Amino acid sequence: MKYEAVIGLEVHTELQTKTKIFCSCRTSFGADPNTNVCPVCLGLPGVLPVLNKKVLEYAVRAGLALNCEISRFSKFDRKNYYYPDLPKNFQTSQFDLPICEHGYLDVEVEGEKRRIRITRAHMEEDAGKLVHHGTSITDSDYSLVDYNRTGTPLLEIVSEPDMRSAKEAVAYMEKMRAILQYVGISDCRMEEGSLRCDANVSVRPVGQKELGTKTEIKNINSFKGVERAIEYEAMRQAELLEDGGKVVQETRTWDEKEGVTKSMRTKEEANDYRYFPEPDLVPFTVSDEYIENIRKSLPELPDARKERYMKEFGLSSEDA
Repeated sequence: MKYEAVIGLEVHTELQTKTKIFCSCRTSFGADPNTNVCPVCLGLPGVLPVLNKKVLEYAVRAGLALNCEISRFSKFDRKNYYYPDLPKNFQTSQFDLPICEHGYLDVEVEGEKRRIRITRAHMEEDAGKLVHHGTSITDSDYSLVDYNRTGTPLLEIVSEPDMRSAKEAVAYMEKMRAILQYVGISDCRMEEGSLRCDANVSVRPVGQKELGTKTEIKNINSFKGVERAIEYEAMRQAELLEDGGKVVQETRTWDEKEGVTKSMRTKEEANDYRYFPEPDLVPFTVSDEYIENIRKSLPELPDARKERYMKEFGLSSEDA
């Protein structure tokens, strides 16, 4: 039986603000461990967060560049889970009222144009960083925690499962990076972690409409890694089904050295995170005037410029 891959991506990009999302700590990369921290980003009792207005501006800026609808009313929520790099045991994120929804990106792969829908883009704070003593996360003897990254502003951009190959996923990522860099909201350096990607992969028989059981792949640190991880995981699932097995919904990690994905934990559902509205941050509104002012400040986007060059100067698509 022939199978096709069904792929959706969750792209996390660090916003290029000078300070963190809810406090005045610096966001500079490469500082000594646990030096860019304060009671707010460490979640100590008695402190209150204050939203960095530049984060909202950058989120709206990105949303407009990605053809999204901007929500006029939005709020923050607490996403509750326990992990060593999360000092508060919850992450301040957005759940049911994200700042951006219903966008899209057009990509071209091997001469064929594809529209990849964007479900949502929401603001959230980053977690800390675990430094593993060993060759990989799965065989380390112990891990150290650096909280410098905690509270760094993130924009998580979630696509629909519209991609059908690893090459399409890479094209989507490359287009996304170019746009985010072009509008000036992120440097998108994957080697520094300012652009990260989780891939949701499932397979199904060609012609079947119903989606298969998906797995989420984490720890992908390069475009080449995105391509290799998706190709491997799709092949693994197809072989498993061919042998009469079942795909388990789980989170897997990409092992760059071995070129395989490895099981980390069972995949959580939204209910597992026990989302509830963030009581320390009031809901906020975004006015039409605010959105239009940001829209006017955007540069001409690459696709629009290419189309203009083709119309005005009669250039071919390749030359433009």
